[in-house]
Amino acid sequence: MTTTTTCINSTSIQLFSSSSSLISRFPVPSSRIQGASHLLSCSFSLSRTEMDNVGSPSLFPLHRCKTIHLVRHAQGIHNVEGDKNYKAYMSPEYFDAHLTQLGWQQVDNLRKHVHSSGLIKKIDVVITSPLLRTIQTAVGVFGGEGYTDRMDVLPLMVANAGNSSRAAISSLDCPPILAVELCREHLGVHPCDKRRSVSESQCLFPAVDFSLIESDDDSLWKADVRETKEEVAARGMNFMNWLFTRKEKEIAIVTHSGFLFHTLAAFGNDCHPLVKKEISSHFANCELRSMVIVDRSMVGSDSSWTNYPGKIPSGIDLPSDAADEKNKEKDTPNSLQK
Repeated sequence: MTTTTTCINSTSIQLFSSSSSLISRFPVPSSRIQGASHLLSCSFSLSRTEMDNVGSPSLFPLHRCKTIHLVRHAQGIHNVEGDKNYKAYMSPEYFDAHLTQLGWQQVDNLRKHVHSSGLIKKIDVVITSPLLRTIQTAVGVFGGEGYTDRMDVLPLMVANAGNSSRAAISSLDCPPILAVELCREHLGVHPCDKRRSVSESQCLFPAVDFSLIESDDDSLWKADVRETKEEVAARGMNFMNWLFTRKEKEIAIVTHSGFLFHTLAAFGNDCHPLVKKEISSHFANCELRSMVIVDRSMVGSDSSWTNYPGKIPSGIDLPSDAADEKNKEKDTPNSLQK
């Protein structure tokens, strides 16, 4: 999964998958942590020495790691129509596209997997793009059971939100869900990638947290300017760095195909091609991949809750190898020491 590291004026982000060892190191100038318009580039060729080193294990302190579960949203109406005719992506009819009924079946199946695997009990927070299809996927997969009217508890989703024909979803017994602009799809031109106002979304998803979104209306989407692939990738790096400002250790992220592909393309260039493919190949609708990000630069400030300092009560603890070295120095003639 991913590693965030700062060396002098650059940040190195490393990515690990749950089924492989070290995957990649990618230098990103520190200025890119704030800006989102810089070109991300890295080598796609490996020397023999680099290939030989790929299999070597890597070791990092546990408290400097986070587990992330990356999810692409389920099938949306724009996916179906866009497959038939690319011009459908330009149609205002698919503004902030909602899930299809097939998409909701995909949500149900991923939900079963998340519960049967025990993953739902491990996730501390769910971060979602603020577009309708990702929020529907997030609440459907990670939300509570069916909602029953209670004055003291808001539903995650109201009934039939976004033409879903679905019952309301409870916010009980599930991780909090937080909407974040940084992980949304390509900005601009395509109406399906323009979000509705926060006030409207909040009515549909009362218990979803929209507090990190600054503008009620979508001020980032432009009708005549499409975000470049490089800008999406840079925004993805900003998002990865932002994750380490969060206290949570296990995070689910519900986002989009383009965002995932262009962000993850920066990783895996110094590893086996099959591992590179495992990380950065296109996600299917409602696919989940689990990875680990590692903070090598101390961007985060979390302390370990499992480490123990030892030597309590205090006592002599000279290691045998250190004693051997000390004894060798003692036995070495003065002339040789000089």
